[in-house]
Amino acid sequence: MLGSLFALLVSLLFVGITATTGARFRPDGWYRQLQKPSWTPPDIAFPIAWGLLYLLMALAAWRIYMADDSPLRTASLVVYGLQLLANAAWSWLFFGRKQITAALADIVLLLGLITFAIGLFANVSTLAAWLMVPYWLWVALALTLNVAILRLNNRA
Repeated sequence: MLGSLFALLVSLLFVGITATTGARFRPDGWYRQLQKPSWTPPDIAFPIAWGLLYLLMALAAWRIYMADDSPLRTASLVVYGLQLLANAAWSWLFFGRKQITAALADIVLLLGLITFAIGLFANVSTLAAWLMVPYWLWVALALTLNVAILRLNNRA
């Protein structure tokens, strides 16, 4: 029981570390001046959505970690870690470096890694895989928004 709780806390810590890039590199005057599509979610939606998604992600990773040791479990955790890195990089690229195209390349990679993680998770824990689906949907929306912002602002 204590080991399980510790593993959950570590999982929450990893998503918390990832979330720090989103907290450090936030929308600023540059972002507010960009043309955005009319369907852009309101600014308040982002921290609420990400808070919930990070919690679901941490629970999913915890479920995987607590599963019996196997090559699929290990692969699942490796891909999960890689997608956390890609997730953290997006805010830095988009808001920090103001590189819309590089951020787009990163989010394409991120969505691919999340897709791969969900497929691996499904072989270890169906619940863990389903816990990642809202994250996949939100990142797919974010990718579409990234594309629209790139097109509307003619950024290369």
